[in-house]
Amino acid sequence: MRIGLIGQPNCGKSTLFNQVAGYKAETGNFSGTTVTFIESQVRVLGSVVDVVDLPGTYTLAGTNPAEREVIKYLTSNAVDVVINVLDASHLSLGLAMTVELLELEIPIVIALNMMDEADRIGIHIDVEMLKNMFDVPVIPMIASKGRGIQPCFVQAVQVGQRNQKPKPPSYSHDIESSLTLLERELEAVESYLNPRALAIKLLEGDQSLIDQVLSQKPEILKDLRSIQDELTHSRGKTTDWIINEERTKLSDQVAQQVIRQGKRNITFRDKLDDILLHPIIGYIGLIIILYLFFQGVYTFGGWIEAPLMDFFAQFEVWLVSRFGGGEGILSQILIGVIQGISGGVAIVLPYLVPFLVGLGILEDVGYLPRIAFLMDSLMHKIGLHGKSIVPFILGFGCNVPAIMSTRILEDKRERFISAALSTLVPCAARLSVVFGLVAFYLGPGLALAIYLFNLFVIALTAKILSKIVPDTSPGLILEMPVYRVPTLRTVFSKAWWRIREFIVEAWPLLIVGSVVLAILNYLNVAIFLNTLVRPFSWVLGLPHEVGVPLIFGVLRKELSLVMLGQALGSMEFSTVLTPVQMITYAVFVVFYIPCLATMIVIRKELGGKAMWLIVAMTTVIATIAGLFARGLAELFF
Repeated sequence: MRIGLIGQPNCGKSTLFNQVAGYKAETGNFSGTTVTFIESQVRVLGSVVDVVDLPGTYTLAGTNPAEREVIKYLTSNAVDVVINVLDASHLSLGLAMTVELLELEIPIVIALNMMDEADRIGIHIDVEMLKNMFDVPVIPMIASKGRGIQPCFVQAVQVGQRNQKPKPPSYSHDIESSLTLLERELEAVESYLNPRALAIKLLEGDQSLIDQVLSQKPEILKDLRSIQDELTHSRGKTTDWIINEERTKLSDQVAQQVIRQGKRNITFRDKLDDILLHPIIGYIGLIIILYLFFQGVYTFGGWIEAPLMDFFAQFEVWLVSRFGGGEGILSQILIGVIQGISGGVAIVLPYLVPFLVGLGILEDVGYLPRIAFLMDSLMHKIGLHGKSIVPFILGFGCNVPAIMSTRILEDKRERFISAALSTLVPCAARLSVVFGLVAFYLGPGLALAIYLFNLFVIALTAKILSKIVPDTSPGLILEMPVYRVPTLRTVFSKAWWRIREFIVEAWPLLIVGSVVLAILNYLNVAIFLNTLVRPFSWVLGLPHEVGVPLIFGVLRKELSLVMLGQALGSMEFSTVLTPVQMITYAVFVVFYIPCLATMIVIRKELGGKAMWLIVAMTTVIATIAGLFARGLAELFF
């Protein structure tokens, strides 16, 4: 049996999935598309069932590829039952999608999540009445605390086994008459939707489905246009607005009957947004929070890095002495292996782990969307596209999901600009270079300065791109989730999911890359690779040997730091680089060519031409930013 989880953003759907999946999940693609879902297996009532976390969406209108694929998936034989996760504190908003799901006539269970938050703001929901009105099971739940999860999945399995389909919602008389006429003509049409749901989509004007129906029954177009014109004339609105109005009216009626509004308790969390989203104080708070975040990551990493580097340095000396003093090829390979291992253990992980844990805390607390709000209102004035904020925020963890998230944008030009800006966002791997090179040797203040400089460059790039390709620069409508106390299990599980990616994918590359570099140095081949990058290293005032680390850094950004120490002959960077060179190198790495995985995703999403344009753009920006950083650093060092 397969259970599909669906809900609007910030309803707690992914929290529910992670509670039952324990972050043991796989990412897949809908057939023939780049739209992704996450899947895991869960044991319920003694049987193993598949659970699919579908993309969060506000509607099933099919206005973008994600919505269309979700509808197809839900109505296919692949899903036996759907769990519709609703935010109990915003019930009316979530019920609009529930009405759309009822139209599909698929087995459904409603998971009424965040009941604690609803109680906090004085909302009391008659669960039994809601169950009777929709005639589907309704389970109250607090997913973040694990409450109601077992009854929800037990009920879902039972509903799926019985193939218990809900009754479709009824609309106004004129709508029902129109649907009846269309249903009769659609009975012989093959579609993934039932005739009634298909008739609703045709009335809405879903062009993709209209084309699909016309290919089988072209004569229906005349009747469809006649019905649409009649409804538009009688109501004074287009049919898509009429259908949406019917759904909203029904969901509001249900909400009004099942919700009893009590006294809202104004708490510290309510007052906090008056400070953190203030047009002036909010930005001061943002800088303070980011500084404390960077200071925490630096402090933790500094405690771990120094003793580990000393240990590996002594171990390297001891091991090399056992194999001929380091002159032979075997000794060089051993040195490469040790430096690859030590680079991951002593340089990357001490900063990557606290960064990802801290990022998870900011995310679960609810502050990341508020950063998005502040950055949008600030950068929108200088041309940054409002919709690019979502991939922009995702990019702080990894640029790959940031690029993939641009598929929600309808316009190709919007997708390119958002993708181009997302590649400039310093992911966790790039920030590990900043922490391991600048924060450790020169202090967290300079690391924060590089971070803020990065934001400035992104804003400036957005301004230039908006001038080259003019746009209306639409604003961002962003829902603010409530502040929550994060659970340690969720935060650490989420961090481990991302750290595991480094251990499985990046660390082996670090070790192999270090061994390859050791062999290249032994064969005196590295000098040729360094010569390829010499124009950049010479202009930036960097040592000739940085060429190979920068080239290998395209595979994984962590390589540009670990292999730097090997290329320069010491992991104690303060002995082989000046402060100016450290700053210049870190800034260049933050901006230059995206990693290989990111380039592959760009090519897959936007095409080869867009990929090479972004590669060229980031190389130019990295060079200019590095020169600026070098000039500024020389004034103070």
